[in-house]
Amino acid sequence: MKMLVLGAGLQGCACAFDLLNDSEVTGVTLADLQPDRMARFLSRRDDPRLQPITFDVTDHEAALDLMRGHEAVMSAIPYYFNGPMAKIAVEAGCHFADLGGNTEIVLEQKKLETDAHAKGLSIMPDCGLAPGMVNILSAEGMRRLDRVDRVRIFVGGLPQKPEPPLNYQIVYSLEGALDYYTTPSWILRHGRLAEVDALTELESIEFPQPVGTLEAFHTAGGVSTMPFTWEGKVREMEYKTLRYPGHADLMRSIRELGLLGLEPITVKGQKVVPRDAFIAAVSPQLTKPAGRDLVALRVMVSGTKDGKDHTTTFDLIDRYDEVNGISAMMRTTGYSLSLTGLTQARRQVIRFGVTTPDEGMPFDRYIIGLRTRGVVIRES
Repeated sequence: MKMLVLGAGLQGCACAFDLLNDSEVTGVTLADLQPDRMARFLSRRDDPRLQPITFDVTDHEAALDLMRGHEAVMSAIPYYFNGPMAKIAVEAGCHFADLGGNTEIVLEQKKLETDAHAKGLSIMPDCGLAPGMVNILSAEGMRRLDRVDRVRIFVGGLPQKPEPPLNYQIVYSLEGALDYYTTPSWILRHGRLAEVDALTELESIEFPQPVGTLEAFHTAGGVSTMPFTWEGKVREMEYKTLRYPGHADLMRSIRELGLLGLEPITVKGQKVVPRDAFIAAVSPQLTKPAGRDLVALRVMVSGTKDGKDHTTTFDLIDRYDEVNGISAMMRTTGYSLSLTGLTQARRQVIRFGVTTPDEGMPFDRYIIGLRTRGVVIRES
């Protein structure tokens, strides 16, 4: 199997690293505008199957030529490129998966269903951690019930040793995280679609020590299209981000002061986008090369089975890989993407066409795949 990874950022490098651990993979092309920026854990790996190449994702003709000859494409580039990349993949005749995170783009990709299905291709957006892993867990929990009442999803990428004032470190694109903090979240309430403001409806969630008490609040994009799919069938469905206590209040104040705005303002005669200035100012403080992260996850699906109340809970605490130098966020996100691409290339998906992970990824195969990578989901 020859595989193509778009993007040599942290998640793309983790995806490529994991693909190279599979004996059936004959080659991994890592395409990026700056392929030499790849993470150290990948660049130090002496593997002739890895081929970094310079690639401009806006050159669609070059993208078509590049995709041909690969079994599957795994996109770890910014979400706003995934619409055209999925369309080109269908034209090139190869499977496609991405990290997604934007519901409107997923709905656009769904329009490729007829062509993808006719060609026997799997196009699967939103294949990271959240959306991605949480969708697969939620779908399995719902399949086990006769009636589903409530689906509650909590996920957070956190420093193992938090430092004030934000108790946070960059574990993926800060630009992406701020999008989630400023975009309304789609949920189901009383069986109907509803939008709620990000950073609201704060609650405490307990995890085993040393993680302890975390706070949870609404953010956008965490469950892909599931609220639309399950409207009228599930009473409540919501996704919340996990952080250390106090983070949400600080970020809400920062947002309300206008520091996350996207409309340019004039500063000493120069046009400046507030969010760009904020990212430039705080990134050095939140980038901690020696920092160790963790990922905390909880998915709770409640309803009835055989006439009795029943709740299935999936839990995960994953930590930085000290041996390989790979963060927990990369393991849970990048490995989820590579696992999806391998499942597609082996033609082991639930069905072909355009599916989100809850519709297309087989639960048992996915859970076993994670476990072999040391990412262990515990169920109760």
